[in-house]
Amino acid sequence: MSDQANPAAADKGSLDLQDILQVLPHRFPFLLIDRITEIVRTKRIVALKNVTINEPFFAGHFPNFPIMPGVLVVEAMAQAGGVLLLSEFPDREQKLLLFTGIEKAKFRRPVVPGDQLRIDVDVLVWRGTAGRMQGKAYVGDKLACEAIITCRLLDRNRQKAAPASAEAAVESA
Repeated sequence: MSDQANPAAADKGSLDLQDILQVLPHRFPFLLIDRITEIVRTKRIVALKNVTINEPFFAGHFPNFPIMPGVLVVEAMAQAGGVLLLSEFPDREQKLLLFTGIEKAKFRRPVVPGDQLRIDVDVLVWRGTAGRMQGKAYVGDKLACEAIITCRLLDRNRQKAAPASAEAAVESA
């Protein structure tokens, strides 16, 4: 997505890592998707995550038995959904898509180094500033994780003003 919003890039059906970096604010070590293989604007996205032993979380989760934390699999779903929804906003640098909820999360099998996650996200509801998505993560044809995730789109400028307001409220108390 080299152009600002570049819906044409989304319409081409796949995005590489450089395209993803143009949409998401996440960076190493917290960027958890490597490629987009399918996009249906505002409806569906399919992403890939190549899980390697070099992931920083494997050092402690768990020594001598590395398993990708389930919450990070759900975060990868949220990031894929973020690419799908933020791609619709030409001024996305001024926006922040926040993960606001997880429902019905089920972890079906461990995700380990060497696995490739296929992350399917379908939009259930999108109302311009809030959304609900069904995410499923597969290793091969086996379901590893599923969850319903909710999110909210905020203006970054509003977020910058909020801490000052909170500080003023604390100081006046």
